[in-house]
Amino acid sequence: MSTNVPNFDPLVNQHPSRRALHYAKNGMVATSQPLAAQAGLMIMQKGGNAIDAAIATAACLTVVEPTSNGIGGDAFALIWADGQIHGLNASGCAPKSISIDKVKALGHEEMPKQGVVPITVPGAPGAWAEVSRKFGKLTLSECLEPAVQYARDGYPISPTLGRFWGRGFNYYSNLRNTHGDVYQPWLDTFAPNGRAPKIGEIWSSLAHANTLGEIGATNAESFYRGRLARLISDFVVKSGGFLTETDLSEFTPQWVQPISVNYRGYDVWELPPNGQGLVALIALNILKDFAVKNDADTYHKQFEAIKLAFACGKATITDPLKMTERVDDLLSDAFTETLRSKITDTAAEPITCLPPKGGTVYLATADGEGNMVSFIQSNYMGFGSGVVVPGTGIALQNRGADFSLDPTHANALAGGKRTYHTIIPGFLTKNNSPIGPFGIMGGYMQPQAHVQVLMNMIDFQQNPQAALDAPRWQWLSGKKFEVESHFPGCAPTQGGATENIIDALTQRGHEITIAQDSSSFGRGQIIFRDESSGVLIGGTESRTDGSIASW
Repeated sequence: MSTNVPNFDPLVNQHPSRRALHYAKNGMVATSQPLAAQAGLMIMQKGGNAIDAAIATAACLTVVEPTSNGIGGDAFALIWADGQIHGLNASGCAPKSISIDKVKALGHEEMPKQGVVPITVPGAPGAWAEVSRKFGKLTLSECLEPAVQYARDGYPISPTLGRFWGRGFNYYSNLRNTHGDVYQPWLDTFAPNGRAPKIGEIWSSLAHANTLGEIGATNAESFYRGRLARLISDFVVKSGGFLTETDLSEFTPQWVQPISVNYRGYDVWELPPNGQGLVALIALNILKDFAVKNDADTYHKQFEAIKLAFACGKATITDPLKMTERVDDLLSDAFTETLRSKITDTAAEPITCLPPKGGTVYLATADGEGNMVSFIQSNYMGFGSGVVVPGTGIALQNRGADFSLDPTHANALAGGKRTYHTIIPGFLTKNNSPIGPFGIMGGYMQPQAHVQVLMNMIDFQQNPQAALDAPRWQWLSGKKFEVESHFPGCAPTQGGATENIIDALTQRGHEITIAQDSSSFGRGQIIFRDESSGVLIGGTESRTDGSIASW
C-alpha cells in the first residue's frame, strides 16, 4: 500500500466468515443495498462520474431501502473534486410558523416523534439537484432513471429490509388505529396488501416512480416551488401541521467549509454544525495523545472520551446561525486538554443522555478520475414521521423531534431554525491528498462508530473490511454501554481462555450489557484510494445487506 493509506495488511480480517475486501480501478460504489450500489455503478458506466453515481445511488435507496430514508428526508455530502474537499449541508429548517408555545398548546411537553408536528423542510431532492449542477456530468433525470425503474417495475425485498419493514408495519398500523387517518397513506404506500411485503416478494410504487421522474425533469423545482410542493403543504397543513409552500420555496442547500482534526498524521473531515460530526472530532482530539492498545484501558478511554464529546455536542450543536460556541474553540488544544484531564481510571457520570436511535442510509463512491463522494441521507427513526403525502410516495422526515421545548436550551425549537442533526458523512486525507470517504449510519451511534472504525484502521492496522467487521460498543446513557456479542470477553477465545475486557471495564465502574441484536450498532461503508497505483479499496457493512459494485 502507498504511504497515504493507513498501514493495514490487506490479507488480514479478524472475522474471515464475513465479507472480503474489494479492489477496483475504474469505479466503486459502496452502500447498504446491492440494487442501489449497482445503480450507481451503471451510471458511471454510462459516462457519469462519482457525483452522478452518488445521486443515482441515493435516489435508488429511497426506493430499495425506504425503511431508512425517503424522498422527504435530509442529506449531507463531503465531495473530493477539483483537487479539494467540498461540503454540502442539505438539511431543512423548521416551518416558520411553528413555535414552542404552539407545540405545547397541542398538548406536548416534548417534541413528538411521529406525525405532522416534527416535520421539517426536506433537503434530499435539493441536494441531488445541487451536486448535479455543480459537479455532475449527466442530467439529473439520467441519474434518477434507475430509481424510477425500480419504483415502477418493482424489486424483491432483501433480508434486512424485510425485517425492518415488518417492524415499521406493526408500528404504523398501531398508530393508525390510535391516532387517526394521517398514517393511512403510509399503509396505502408501504403495505398495499394489508401487510408488509415478505422477503423475496416484489414491491413497487408507481406514485414513487412518477415523483422521482418529476423531480428529475424539473431539477427538483417541482418539489420546492411547484406541483409537488403544493401537494406536500396541502396535506401537512390539512392534517394539523405547520409546513407551508413558502417554507419549501425558500429552501436552498448550502455549500459549507468542512472541519477537521489531525489524528496521528491523518486529517479526519466532518461537516460543521448543525451536524454532530463535531462530536466525533472532539472525541478523536481527546484520544490522539493517549497511547492505545487493544486492552481494557483503551476501551475505558474511548468510553470516557465519547461521553465528554457528547456532553459538549448536545449542549452546543444547533443551527450554526444560532450557536453561541465557536467550533474552533471546541476543537482547540486548550479545551481538548481540559476535557482530557477529566478522564480518570474510573467511569464518570456524564451530563447528558442519548435520545432514541435513528434510521439512515450511507453511501460512498469513487471514479477513475479522482472524484470521491461521502453521502448520507435519512428520514430519521426508520420511516421518519410516518406521514406519506397521498399519491406521491413522499415519506416525510421527523427531524424536528430533536428540538427542545426548553427555551433556554441551545437547540430550542424556533421557526425557521435547523435542528441538531445526527447524520454525518466522513472523509480521510493525508498531506492534502485524498484517502477516501467513510461513514457509519445509525442515529447517535454515528460519531461513536466513526471513532471506533478510524481507530481500528489507524491505530490497529485493520483493513477497511476488518475495521467494519470488528466488534462495536455504544454508549446508551449515564455509565451504561452496550457491546456486541463478539466483543472481547463475551465468549471464550480459542483454547478456552478469555481476555475478559468486560470484567475489567465493569471493575472501573462501567455498566456493560451484551446486545442480542447488532442492528443498532450502525452500518458502514469505506472506499480508499491507493495514491501510487490509483487502485480503489472498499469495505462494506456485514451487519446489513451491504454491497460494493465496482469495475
